[in-house]
Amino acid sequence: MFEKTAVEYKQVISTCKSLFEKKTRDYGTAWRILRLPSITDQIYIKAQRIRSIQEKGVQKVNDPVKDEFIGIVNYCIIALIQIKLDSSSEMELPFERLEPLYDEAVTETFDLLQNKNHDYGEAWREMRVTSITDIILMKLLRVKQIEDNEGKTLVSEGVKANYQDMINYAVFALIKLKG
Repeated sequence: MFEKTAVEYKQVISTCKSLFEKKTRDYGTAWRILRLPSITDQIYIKAQRIRSIQEKGVQKVNDPVKDEFIGIVNYCIIALIQIKLDSSSEMELPFERLEPLYDEAVTETFDLLQNKNHDYGEAWREMRVTSITDIILMKLLRVKQIEDNEGKTLVSEGVKANYQDMINYAVFALIKLKG
C-alpha cells in the first residue's frame, strides 16, 4: 500500500513545486523578508479559510480549497528553507539555488512520512479532510506557542517537525481531494 502513497505523494509534490517555481520566477523571493512567525501566520490564514469553507459549505471567492492546501505545502517548505538560510541575509535567490533546498526539505519530510506511515499503518487514509484541516490548525497553534516561547520547548518537538507534519497532512488532503 505504501508504494501507492509514495507515487501519489510525489505527484502532489510535483504540482506544488511547479507552482513554487512559477511564483518564484514571477515574484522572486520577496518572501525572504518574512520572519518565521509571519510565515506561520500566512499558513494559518490558508488553513482557517479551508476550515471556514468546510463549515459554511459555500465560498464567495472562487479560489479552490485544493489551492489553499498547495499553499500550505509551499509555505511550510518556505519556512523550512528560511530556517536553513536564517544566517544568510541574501534576499533575492534564483530558483536554481532554491530548487535543491526545496528538494531537500521534501526529501526530509517524505522520510519522516515513511517512518510514521510504517508505525501508523496509513491511518490517514481513513481520516476526513475536515479532520486533516483541524490537525493542521492544531499544529499551527503549537508552532505559534513555540514561537511565543522563543523556540524553547520542554519535551515537545520543535517548529521544524511541526512544519513537516503540516506538509504531510496537506499532501494527504490533496491526495484525498483528488480521489
